[in-house]
Amino acid sequence: MTSARAPAAPGDAPTRQSIQIVPRAALPLIAVVVAGLVITIAGNWLWALVFFHVVGGGLWTGIDLFVGFVIGPILGRLSIPARAEFSARFMPMMVVIMPTVVLMTLASGFQLALGLGNLQSVSPNHGWLVASFVVVGVMATVALGVLEPANIAVLFEMKKPHPNGELIARLMRRFVYSAGVTGAMQIATLVIMTRVATQ
Repeated sequence: MTSARAPAAPGDAPTRQSIQIVPRAALPLIAVVVAGLVITIAGNWLWALVFFHVVGGGLWTGIDLFVGFVIGPILGRLSIPARAEFSARFMPMMVVIMPTVVLMTLASGFQLALGLGNLQSVSPNHGWLVASFVVVGVMATVALGVLEPANIAVLFEMKKPHPNGELIARLMRRFVYSAGVTGAMQIATLVIMTRVATQ
């Protein structure tokens, strides 16, 4: 029995050791995106601002809806070891993707609203913009205050010599439910943004 267990232990260790809290390979791409966003805001380039806002908002919406309403139900039916294996591959990328798309959306959106005069009280879009700030503010708080801590906690747990499967499952449920809540709120954002675009 000892000889049967011996190959399994080395096989588990590399998997845990290979988990990166922040995937280093993604950092150059993130740096390029953030640098482009900063340059765009500094130059106040309308087309590029719209590009960053639409792409960032689209990714944020799509990820929230996909995680909350597609990944969530599937994950809930998996065994704890399968959830842990999925988390080890999925969560590191979310650590860098979500803050980046939130930053892209909010920074470019604020600059657009400022440049187009939608922040002025006399603007017909002012009320809609205030409503969007409230909705997006809640979503950003959930994304950065609930999703990211749960995400990072899962990764730290996965790196332990003996990960707690039940804890990982609870943290993943929190992550998925939070993504579902923000996904539902994204519908309100889509209504507001399409309304502003057609005013």
